[in-house]
Amino acid sequence: MALVATFLSGAKSRLLPASIPFRFFGAAAIFHLLMWTALVAAAQQATGFRGGPGPALASVHLLTLGVLTTTAIGASVQLLPVATRRALAAHWPIRLVFWLLIPGIATLCTGMYTVRSYIMIAGAGLTVLGLIIYAVLLADNLRRARSMPVVAAYGWAALAALLLLAAAGLALAIDFQVGALPDHRAVVLAHMILGGFGFMGMLALGFSHVLVPMFALAEAPAKRPAVVGFALAAGAVAVGAFGALADSTAVLAFAALIGLGAAGVHLSLMRRALTKGMRKHLGLSFVLIRAAWLLLPITLLVGLAALFGRAGANGPTLFGFMLLSWLLTFLLGILQRIVPFLASMHVSRADGGAPPPLSRLAASAPLKAHAVCHGIALAVVTTAIAGGYPELFRLGAGIGLVGAAAFAWFCADVMRRLV
Repeated sequence: MALVATFLSGAKSRLLPASIPFRFFGAAAIFHLLMWTALVAAAQQATGFRGGPGPALASVHLLTLGVLTTTAIGASVQLLPVATRRALAAHWPIRLVFWLLIPGIATLCTGMYTVRSYIMIAGAGLTVLGLIIYAVLLADNLRRARSMPVVAAYGWAALAALLLLAAAGLALAIDFQVGALPDHRAVVLAHMILGGFGFMGMLALGFSHVLVPMFALAEAPAKRPAVVGFALAAGAVAVGAFGALADSTAVLAFAALIGLGAAGVHLSLMRRALTKGMRKHLGLSFVLIRAAWLLLPITLLVGLAALFGRAGANGPTLFGFMLLSWLLTFLLGILQRIVPFLASMHVSRADGGAPPPLSRLAASAPLKAHAVCHGIALAVVTTAIAGGYPELFRLGAGIGLVGAAAFAWFCADVMRRLV
């Protein structure tokens, strides 16, 4: 309970204008729709995707940059100032991030979809510039997070991974035009590890140490095992990125084993928080979060199997999809929790009264529809990749698109109530 009191104490005074975080969440909902739409179109290529420009690569970046990164930015620029008890010095830099990043992502993905390298390079440049400004803002918040050392450590690791993956992403975009990289595929794999497990993975694990206890009304995880979990997670990312660049199966396998250890420690800490928490009924959002926790070690096991040719002909594709699936499922679970939570704080600040019940701000029907469609879509697409069935992949992506529309309905409904 001390964590909850610390996190919420004076939180209203450090709220950003609602338009700032919610513009990122709205963009994520739109990119979510576009991602599933692109996958429907790219089913033939995406079922056995191994890289290279085209609709499948565009759909991957609509997810990683358009959905995951925008969600992470919108959440972190609001939650970190609340957690560190220091408001942002100015609002214009994060607004600038939005106006660089969203057009940059759209341009980058358009270039990938149409296989136009010069459009890709232009989009990558805008995107990287936006991410660099965000990195500066994130660093400024992290240096003030002395009361949350484990969360700050995850944040610093995520920041380092962000800078490296941005550099790798820009190099890859340029390489499509000039072909200067000695091993394009090795850089692609390192880029994927730094993005999926490094930037997004470390942020997901780090914020879980605050958000899960807060939602469950539990104490913060014990410091010693949390530090061990962080050390294992950071080590797994570093070793994995090195193994990718060195094209070493043994090093990559070692990284996966370290990652399994990190996942085990993290999941035990989260389970303890839920067990000890005062709030036992956490709703549909935690069905998705628990599913994501299950997908995390499964992803690493699939990666291990793929390394040694034991995951079928499309093993590498399956690993990539599982990596994106656990991140997307976790982020959507968290997002459906924090969107009405932040909205309630803004509404109560505006009218001076107590926060309204979350049920008054968010309809449950679209979330139920989304959860069902999301689960079915992941299961169908996973089966399609494993078996090499493009038409089944297209069906699964279509179901995912229906779920994305339901989630966008939920987000629009909450935002409508803020106007």
